[in-house]
Amino acid sequence: MKGVITCGRGRDLVFLHGYLASKESFYPQIEYFSKFYRVTALDFPGFGQAEPLKSAYSVDDYADWTERFLRENGIRFPLVIAHSFGGRVAVKCLSRGEIFDRAVLCGCAGIVPKRTLKYRIRVKTYRLIKKIAPEYAERKFGSKEYRTLSPLMRESYKKIVNEDLRKDAEKISRPVLFVNGANDRETPPSSARIYCNAVRGSRAVTMEGCGHFAHLDDPLAFNLAAEEFFREG
Repeated sequence: MKGVITCGRGRDLVFLHGYLASKESFYPQIEYFSKFYRVTALDFPGFGQAEPLKSAYSVDDYADWTERFLRENGIRFPLVIAHSFGGRVAVKCLSRGEIFDRAVLCGCAGIVPKRTLKYRIRVKTYRLIKKIAPEYAERKFGSKEYRTLSPLMRESYKKIVNEDLRKDAEKISRPVLFVNGANDRETPPSSARIYCNAVRGSRAVTMEGCGHFAHLDDPLAFNLAAEEFFREG
Protein backbone atom coordinates (compact mmCIF):
# COMPACT_ATOMS: atom_id res chain seq x y z
CA MET A 1 0.00 0.00 0.00
CA LYS A 2 1.37 3.41 -1.00
CA GLY A 3 2.38 5.58 1.93
CA VAL A 4 2.47 2.67 4.39
CA ILE A 5 5.15 0.29 5.67
CA THR A 6 3.92 -2.96 7.19
CA CYS A 7 6.25 -5.66 8.46
CA GLY A 8 6.71 -8.17 11.26
CA ARG A 9 4.21 -10.35 13.05
CA GLY A 10 2.38 -10.26 16.37
CA ARG A 11 0.60 -7.52 18.22
CA ASP A 12 0.02 -4.29 16.31
CA LEU A 13 2.35 -1.32 16.80
CA VAL A 14 1.68 1.90 14.87
CA PHE A 15 4.12 4.75 14.15
CA LEU A 16 2.99 8.37 13.69
CA HIS A 17 5.62 10.72 12.24
CA GLY A 18 6.36 14.40 12.85
CA TYR A 19 5.51 17.43 10.73
CA LEU A 20 7.29 17.63 7.34
CA ALA A 21 8.60 14.10 8.03
CA SER A 22 7.44 10.70 6.84
CA LYS A 23 7.18 7.08 7.94
CA GLU A 24 10.87 6.57 7.06
CA SER A 25 11.86 8.81 9.99
CA PHE A 26 11.24 5.76 12.19
CA TYR A 27 13.59 3.44 10.29
CA PRO A 28 15.67 2.36 13.36
CA GLN A 29 12.46 1.68 15.29
CA ILE A 30 10.77 -0.18 12.44
CA GLU A 31 13.79 -2.44 12.04
CA TYR A 32 13.96 -3.13 15.77
CA PHE A 33 10.29 -3.53 16.72
CA SER A 34 9.29 -5.59 13.67
CA LYS A 35 11.11 -8.48 15.39
CA PHE A 36 8.42 -8.50 18.10
CA TYR A 37 5.35 -6.78 16.65
CA ARG A 38 3.37 -6.28 13.47
CA VAL A 39 4.57 -2.78 12.64
CA THR A 40 2.57 -0.26 10.63
CA ALA A 41 4.24 3.06 9.81
CA LEU A 42 2.09 5.47 7.82
CA ASP A 43 2.38 8.77 6.02
CA PHE A 44 -0.17 11.38 7.08
CA PRO A 45 -2.09 13.15 4.29
CA GLY A 46 0.06 15.91 2.86
CA PHE A 47 3.36 14.18 3.69
CA GLY A 48 5.62 11.50 2.25
CA GLN A 49 3.85 9.31 -0.30
CA ALA A 50 0.35 10.03 1.03
CA GLU A 51 -2.31 11.91 -0.88
CA PRO A 52 -2.15 15.73 -0.76
CA LEU A 53 -4.58 17.60 1.45
CA LYS A 54 -7.84 18.69 -0.14
CA SER A 55 -8.71 20.99 2.77
CA ALA A 56 -6.82 22.56 5.66
CA TYR A 57 -6.66 19.77 8.25
CA SER A 58 -6.73 20.47 11.97
CA VAL A 59 -5.38 18.04 14.59
CA ASP A 60 -8.92 16.67 14.94
CA ASP A 61 -9.05 16.04 11.20
CA TYR A 62 -5.78 14.11 11.35
CA ALA A 63 -7.10 12.12 14.31
CA ASP A 64 -10.28 11.32 12.36
CA TRP A 65 -8.17 10.18 9.41
CA THR A 66 -5.98 8.01 11.66
CA GLU A 67 -8.97 6.40 13.33
CA ARG A 68 -10.47 5.65 9.92
CA PHE A 69 -7.15 4.24 8.64
CA LEU A 70 -6.91 1.86 11.59
CA ARG A 71 -10.49 0.69 11.18
CA GLU A 72 -10.18 0.12 7.42
CA ASN A 73 -6.97 -1.87 7.89
CA GLY A 74 -8.25 -4.04 10.71
CA ILE A 75 -5.85 -2.60 13.30
CA ARG A 76 -7.59 -2.70 16.67
CA PHE A 77 -6.30 -1.11 19.88
CA PRO A 78 -2.61 -1.03 18.85
CA LEU A 79 0.40 0.22 20.72
CA VAL A 80 1.70 3.49 19.33
CA ILE A 81 5.00 5.36 19.03
CA ALA A 82 4.71 8.94 17.83
CA HIS A 83 7.05 11.88 17.32
CA SER A 84 6.32 15.62 17.66
CA PHE A 85 3.27 16.40 15.48
CA GLY A 86 2.45 12.68 15.47
CA GLY A 87 2.25 13.02 19.24
CA ARG A 88 -0.44 15.70 18.83
CA VAL A 89 -2.50 13.26 16.78
CA ALA A 90 -1.87 10.46 19.27
CA VAL A 91 -3.01 12.68 22.17
CA LYS A 92 -6.24 13.47 20.30
CA CYS A 93 -6.86 9.80 19.58
CA LEU A 94 -6.03 8.74 23.14
CA SER A 95 -8.43 11.36 24.50
CA ARG A 96 -11.29 9.74 22.57
CA GLY A 97 -11.08 6.37 24.31
CA GLU A 98 -10.26 2.89 23.02
CA ILE A 99 -8.25 3.75 19.90
CA PHE A 100 -4.68 3.21 21.14
CA ASP A 101 -3.37 1.14 24.03
CA ARG A 102 -0.03 2.09 25.58
CA ALA A 103 1.71 5.05 23.94
CA VAL A 104 5.31 6.26 23.71
CA LEU A 105 5.35 9.91 22.64
CA CYS A 106 8.74 11.37 21.73
CA GLY A 107 9.12 15.15 21.69
CA CYS A 108 5.35 15.38 21.89
CA ALA A 109 4.06 18.71 20.59
CA GLY A 110 0.78 20.30 21.62
CA ILE A 111 1.65 22.46 24.63
CA VAL A 112 1.33 26.07 23.48
CA PRO A 113 3.68 28.27 25.54
CA LYS A 114 2.45 31.39 27.26
CA ARG A 115 2.51 34.25 24.77
CA THR A 116 5.00 36.93 25.77
CA LEU A 117 4.63 40.67 25.12
CA LYS A 118 7.38 40.39 22.50
CA TYR A 119 5.44 37.64 20.73
CA ARG A 120 2.18 39.63 20.75
CA ILE A 121 3.93 42.70 19.33
CA ARG A 122 5.49 40.59 16.59
CA VAL A 123 2.10 39.11 15.65
CA LYS A 124 0.47 42.54 15.47
CA THR A 125 3.36 43.84 13.35
CA TYR A 126 3.07 40.85 11.02
CA ARG A 127 -0.68 41.39 10.55
CA LEU A 128 -0.16 45.08 9.81
CA ILE A 129 2.59 44.48 7.25
CA LYS A 130 0.64 41.62 5.68
CA LYS A 131 -2.10 44.08 4.69
CA ILE A 132 0.45 46.25 2.88
CA ALA A 133 3.03 43.77 1.58
CA PRO A 134 1.87 40.17 2.10
CA GLU A 135 4.81 38.49 0.35
CA TYR A 136 7.33 40.46 2.37
CA ALA A 137 5.44 39.66 5.58
CA GLU A 138 5.62 35.93 4.88
CA ARG A 139 9.35 36.08 4.12
CA LYS A 140 10.17 38.24 7.13
CA PHE A 141 7.96 36.76 9.81
CA GLY A 142 7.15 33.20 8.77
CA SER A 143 9.31 30.42 10.21
CA LYS A 144 11.59 28.47 7.87
CA GLU A 145 9.23 25.52 8.20
CA TYR A 146 6.19 27.67 7.44
CA ARG A 147 7.76 29.24 4.33
CA THR A 148 8.21 25.83 2.68
CA LEU A 149 4.47 25.12 2.77
CA SER A 150 1.82 25.61 0.12
CA PRO A 151 -1.01 28.07 0.91
CA LEU A 152 -3.34 25.19 1.88
CA MET A 153 -0.72 23.55 4.09
CA ARG A 154 -0.06 26.93 5.73
CA GLU A 155 -3.70 27.16 6.76
CA SER A 156 -3.49 23.65 8.18
CA TYR A 157 -0.23 24.46 9.96
CA LYS A 158 -1.78 27.47 11.70
CA LYS A 159 -4.71 25.37 12.91
CA ILE A 160 -2.32 22.76 14.27
CA VAL A 161 0.27 24.89 16.07
CA ASN A 162 -2.25 27.21 17.71
CA GLU A 163 -4.22 24.45 19.45
CA ASP A 164 -3.22 23.61 23.02
CA LEU A 165 -3.92 19.99 23.95
CA ARG A 166 -3.84 20.13 27.76
CA LYS A 167 -7.60 19.57 28.05
CA ASP A 168 -7.40 16.63 25.67
CA ALA A 169 -4.54 15.16 27.70
CA GLU A 170 -6.68 15.26 30.84
CA LYS A 171 -9.14 12.85 29.18
CA ILE A 172 -6.50 10.16 28.53
CA SER A 173 -6.90 6.97 30.55
CA ARG A 174 -4.23 4.81 28.88
CA PRO A 175 -0.57 4.61 30.07
CA VAL A 176 1.73 7.06 28.31
CA LEU A 177 5.51 7.39 28.35
CA PHE A 178 6.73 10.85 27.33
CA VAL A 179 10.31 10.85 26.01
CA ASN A 180 12.24 14.07 25.44
CA GLY A 181 15.80 14.96 24.57
CA ALA A 182 17.49 17.08 27.23
CA ASN A 183 18.57 19.49 24.47
CA ASP A 184 15.19 19.63 22.72
CA ARG A 185 14.34 23.25 21.92
CA GLU A 186 11.17 22.49 19.95
CA THR A 187 9.37 20.55 22.67
CA PRO A 188 11.49 20.94 25.82
CA PRO A 189 11.29 18.55 28.79
CA SER A 190 9.07 21.12 30.51
CA SER A 191 6.36 20.24 27.94
CA ALA A 192 6.57 16.59 28.97
CA ARG A 193 6.16 17.59 32.61
CA ILE A 194 3.00 19.51 31.74
CA TYR A 195 1.66 16.50 29.89
CA CYS A 196 2.54 14.21 32.80
CA ASN A 197 0.61 16.42 35.19
CA ALA A 198 -2.40 16.16 32.87
CA VAL A 199 -2.28 12.43 32.05
CA ARG A 200 -2.95 10.24 35.06
CA GLY A 201 -0.42 7.46 35.56
CA SER A 202 1.96 8.72 32.88
CA ARG A 203 5.68 9.26 33.29
CA ALA A 204 8.53 11.01 31.52
CA VAL A 205 12.05 10.07 30.46
CA THR A 206 14.69 12.65 29.54
CA MET A 207 17.45 11.42 27.23
CA GLU A 208 20.76 13.19 27.87
CA GLY A 209 22.68 14.48 24.88
CA CYS A 210 19.64 14.27 22.61
CA GLY A 211 17.60 16.91 20.84
CA HIS A 212 14.13 16.99 19.30
CA PHE A 213 14.76 13.73 17.41
CA ALA A 214 15.77 11.70 20.45
CA HIS A 215 14.60 8.46 18.82
CA LEU A 216 17.18 9.02 16.08
CA ASP A 217 19.91 10.63 18.22
CA ASP A 218 20.12 7.51 20.42
CA PRO A 219 17.89 4.84 18.87
CA LEU A 220 19.11 1.99 21.05
CA ALA A 221 18.33 3.77 24.33
CA PHE A 222 14.98 4.93 22.97
CA ASN A 223 14.03 1.49 21.69
CA LEU A 224 14.91 -0.21 24.98
CA ALA A 225 12.92 2.32 27.01
CA ALA A 226 9.90 1.89 24.72
CA GLU A 227 10.18 -1.90 24.74
CA GLU A 228 10.33 -2.03 28.54
CA PHE A 229 7.29 0.25 28.77
CA PHE A 230 5.27 -1.88 26.34
CA ARG A 231 6.13 -5.10 28.16
CA GLU A 232 4.69 -3.69 31.39
CA GLY A 233 1.21 -3.83 29.86
